[in-house]
Amino acid sequence: MLTMKEILETIRMVQEENLDIRTITMGISLRDCAHPDPKVATGKIYDKVTRLAERLVVTGEEIEKEYGIPIVNKRISVTPISMVAEASDTDDYVIFAKALDEAAEQVGVNFIGGFSALVHKGFTKGDRILIDSIPEALDVTHRVCSSVNVATTKDGINMDAVYRMGQVVVETARRTADRDGLGCAKLVVFANVPEDNPFMAGAFHGVGEPECVINVGVSGPGVVKNAVEKVKDQDFGVLADTVKKTAFKITRMGELVGRTAAKKLNVPFGIVDLSLAPTPAVGDSVAEVLEAMGLERCGTHGTTAALALLNDAVKKGGAMASGYVGGLSGAFIPVSEDAGMIRAVEEGVLTLEKLEAMTCVCSVGLDMIAVPGDTPAETIAAIIADEVAIGMINMKTTAVRIIPALGKKVGDSVEFGGLLGKAPVMPVKQASSSLFVKRGGRIPAPIHSLKN
Repeated sequence: MLTMKEILETIRMVQEENLDIRTITMGISLRDCAHPDPKVATGKIYDKVTRLAERLVVTGEEIEKEYGIPIVNKRISVTPISMVAEASDTDDYVIFAKALDEAAEQVGVNFIGGFSALVHKGFTKGDRILIDSIPEALDVTHRVCSSVNVATTKDGINMDAVYRMGQVVVETARRTADRDGLGCAKLVVFANVPEDNPFMAGAFHGVGEPECVINVGVSGPGVVKNAVEKVKDQDFGVLADTVKKTAFKITRMGELVGRTAAKKLNVPFGIVDLSLAPTPAVGDSVAEVLEAMGLERCGTHGTTAALALLNDAVKKGGAMASGYVGGLSGAFIPVSEDAGMIRAVEEGVLTLEKLEAMTCVCSVGLDMIAVPGDTPAETIAAIIADEVAIGMINMKTTAVRIIPALGKKVGDSVEFGGLLGKAPVMPVKQASSSLFVKRGGRIPAPIHSLKN
C-alpha cells in the first residue's frame, strides 16, 4: 500500500526534479527480412517495422496521461543490418538506412538504431559493406543511428576495425560538417556491446532477443542530486544508502511503465536499464550529483571515486527494484548532454584524460566529445583503442562517440540542440599514434587468472 507521503514524493520528483522515463524502445527482429533482392529486403523491413511499431508512440502518450509521468522518447532498435543485408546482392547498404529512416518517420519515433555490425573477431562481407556505407547513411538520413562493436573481453580488440572506424568517424564528420558533424553524434564504437540497450545511439536488437520486445531506460540525475544534498554532512555509508534507496524508487517507476507498455502493445517486457541519463537542462546533470557529494567541480581529484560510489549504489538499488535489469546500467557521462560536464570542460577542470579514467568505473565511455576538426583518423582510432581496451580488460561495456569539429579548434564548440546539447572542443595529444594503429591484426584477449 502506497502512503500519501510516497505519492507526493513521486509527484515532486516529476514536477521539480526532472524525473522522467528517458525512453521506451521497441526491439524488432529483422532476421526474416533477408532477401537476395535489396529492394525486396528493404520493402519487408519497412513493412515489418511500421506494422509492429504502429502504436508505439500512441501507447507511450497514453501511459504519460495515465500515470502523469513524462516519457521523453519512443524509439526502435532492429537486428544489426549487416546480418540482414548480407544476403542481398548489393555492395551499398545506404538503401537499407533509407528504409529504416522512412519507417521511423512513418511511426513517429525520433531515432531507430541498428545500422550496426559486430566485428570484434573479424569481418564478413556484409560487415565491410555496412561500415563503408556508414558515412553516407548518416548523412542522408535523419533518424538512423549506427554502432560497431570492435572488441570483447573473450576475443580481444580487432585493431583493423578500430583503424577503419577512425577513418569512418572522420569521413562522417566531413560529410555532415554543415551540421557541426551531427552524423558522428549518431555513431558509436563499442567494446562488449549489450544486445538489449534501449539508449541511442548504440541500441540494436541482439540475436538472442525475441521477435519483438519492449526495453525501458529511466533518467533521474535531478532526483539523486536532491537526495544527496539532503545528507550533506553525513558519511559515505549514509550517502551510498541514500542513492541506493533513490535508485530503487526510480527503477520501480521504470518497471511499471515498461510492463504497462508491453501489455498494451501485446509484446514481451524486456529489461529496465538502470543508467542515470542526464540532459543539458540545469538540475538534470550527473556532474552536479558528483558536485553535490562535495567536489567543487566535476573533474577534480576525487571525481572517479565519487562516480564509482554513485554507479554502484544505483545498481544496488535498481537490482532490488526489478528482476529484469539489462542494457548499460550505469551513470552516463556524455559531455554535450550534461550541463555540469559542459561547464567543467569549459573551465578546464574536466579533461579527456580524466573522462577516460572515469569510464573505468561507470557505463558507456568517452561520450559526445568534440575534438579539433584537423584531428587525424589515426589519433581518433588510438582514442577508440584506449577506451575499448578498458572495456576488454575490465569485462565491461565501453564506447566512444567522438565528433571531429571541422573548421573548429579548442575553445570553440558545436551545437546540436535538444538532448544532444552543446560540446566544447577539447584538446587531444599532438604526438602521433599512427605507427601503432596501423600495425593491424587483433590484440589478444586478456588472461584473468593472474588478475591484479
